Amino acid sequence: FFSSFARMNFFGFVEQYMEEGAGGKGNEFEEDQDGFAEKSAQAIPGDVRMISGCKDAQTSADVSNVQQFGLPEDAGPGGAGGACTNAFLAAMEQNPNPSWTGLLRTMRNILSDMGYSQIPEMSASRRTDLNGPFEIQTEGDGQKKALIVGINYVGQQGELRGCINDAKSMKNFLEERGFSDFRILTDDDEGFGDDVPTGENIIRGFNWLVEGASAGDSLFFHYSGHGGSVRDDDGNEKDGKDETIIPVDYRECGQIRDDTIMKSLVMPLPDDCQLTSIMDCCHSGTVFDLPYLFTANDDNLDGAEEAEGNGESFTSPINGNFDLNFALKLGMQMFQAFQEGGYEAALQAGLSGFFANM
Repeated sequence: FFSSFARMNFFGFVEQYMEEGAGGKGNEFEEDQDGFAEKSAQAIPGDVRMISGCKDAQTSADVSNVQQFGLPEDAGPGGAGGACTNAFLAAMEQNPNPSWTGLLRTMRNILSDMGYSQIPEMSASRRTDLNGPFEIQTEGDGQKKALIVGINYVGQQGELRGCINDAKSMKNFLEERGFSDFRILTDDDEGFGDDVPTGENIIRGFNWLVEGASAGDSLFFHYSGHGGSVRDDDGNEKDGKDETIIPVDYRECGQIRDDTIMKSLVMPLPDDCQLTSIMDCCHSGTVFDLPYLFTANDDNLDGAEEAEGNGESFTSPINGNFDLNFALKLGMQMFQAFQEGGYEAALQAGLSGFFANM
């Protein structure tokens, strides 16, 4: 943790770029793509890739019977499930080794054919060739750890039906691909899972997932539950809203903001550590607030496929609303805590914004 920061003068890095006026929003770097790639990699060392079930302004459907996705009987428990999770699993069943473009196109087609208007998005911490391979594992013998959260909100207003099923199906999918170290949080009264997905347990799950992470590791985070948005409290969101995930005890502890996810799950990862995430919840397009963002609508997918047909790469576009200054500020806070109190202090700095609201 923070090994990449420890090899450099992080404060000097921040000061240099602030003096040069090189911070700011992603849309200020359209003429300097390479510069943005360098600076965003300095701010977020890990290789983080996230597929969301919908754009920030959209909702993601809960489906009554996932058998309509055409998945094999042993893929999961059947019954209800999330549209995003099961479109992803069905797409991977059709082609186990897709490109990013191929995966997103298939997911989009499955959702559209079933009458769902939600549009998947792919966000990333790195400039990514979308015509390159989608893979959830790095080469080598690194750790393969997964945090899986499925919340049905049993007995509460807004109860869902398929999120625990999604958690079971995703665990099956990951086990088939060599993952064996899991932490599973559900509100299943039949005992599936390690603990209840309270706000504190989800944040502790983030801590567990990133603890001891190093280059060559393959990490995975799957969330199926409610997502939301709340008023932005620090001025870094163009739409004035922070995207959120909603723990089972949200009435007591509140919602988990994208800023907290950034600090506790994204920023602690070291160079060449890969985190892949599937976020099956409403308003989830930028819930990780990453530097690159691709919306899998027909026009964008057509452009990527045309480039692929011409033997060309098609890189993920800059997220024009990504705030480099804000990311550097978060990183500096955590690095300062690391210098003063070591690993645990840095983690607590990442979590403090959430626990302060409990």
